[in-house]
Amino acid sequence: MERRVGWDGDQAMKDDQHRTPLSNEAFVEWLTREGSTRYHDHHPFHKLMHEGSLTKVQLQQWVLNRYYYQTRIPIKDALIVSKSEDPSFRRTWLHRIQDHDGKQEGEGGLTSWLELARGVGLDVAEVKSLRSVLPGVRLACDGYVQFVRDSSLLEAVASSLTELFAPMLMARRIEAWRHHYPWVSSDALRYFQMRIAHATLDSKQAVEFVVQHALTHDLQELCVRALITKADILWHLLDCLYIAYVEPGSGGKKSAYDQRHDRRHSQTSA
Repeated sequence: MERRVGWDGDQAMKDDQHRTPLSNEAFVEWLTREGSTRYHDHHPFHKLMHEGSLTKVQLQQWVLNRYYYQTRIPIKDALIVSKSEDPSFRRTWLHRIQDHDGKQEGEGGLTSWLELARGVGLDVAEVKSLRSVLPGVRLACDGYVQFVRDSSLLEAVASSLTELFAPMLMARRIEAWRHHYPWVSSDALRYFQMRIAHATLDSKQAVEFVVQHALTHDLQELCVRALITKADILWHLLDCLYIAYVEPGSGGKKSAYDQRHDRRHSQTSA
């Protein structure tokens, strides 16, 4: 795909064996550049969603499968909390778990996502059962949890920085759904609305942490690679949905996965 470019600066990094750390501003710019070019808002599935071209079934399947990812988020955040020896960091990060699980039953992001599921006409009990989640989606989401489990605290936090780009995507999604899918009630879109504020705050805290703790160029590079890993996981999740629910009727066109890798190959061989 157009946005899937090769690793930025590979040759320069290979040529320089004694790299000094980037300034805070340059480091954040590096993270932003690499993350924004790989973020899943560029995926063909999201493009179809935002232009109003998804069928009701395709939209439902996105909601159903994405719920599995939503259930992994508080598990991932609990792993991050467990990696820190700093009580202040743990207190700061714990709110993310409450944002998704709620402080009590019937609150939080998972509940809001189930309201979205109901709003698109899905059976909430079926969504909660996770029985119908595509194997590839399950693999991608579990892979993210495993990545966080196996990584350092710094890398795990850096992988969350896809949230830098979430507020703009959420705002665009709300506008697109209200315009193209008016059969979904505005109340069902509450999750998207609340993520604008939450992701803005969460990404700010995560950026501050990685800037404070990535004090060498090698650590800065690890943070960028962690962010890219997370972006690729989100992209793969949509690949699975595109191949399962869009491509079967696309007349043999190349999948989003194939298009992406064709583009990456042309970038690296140019």
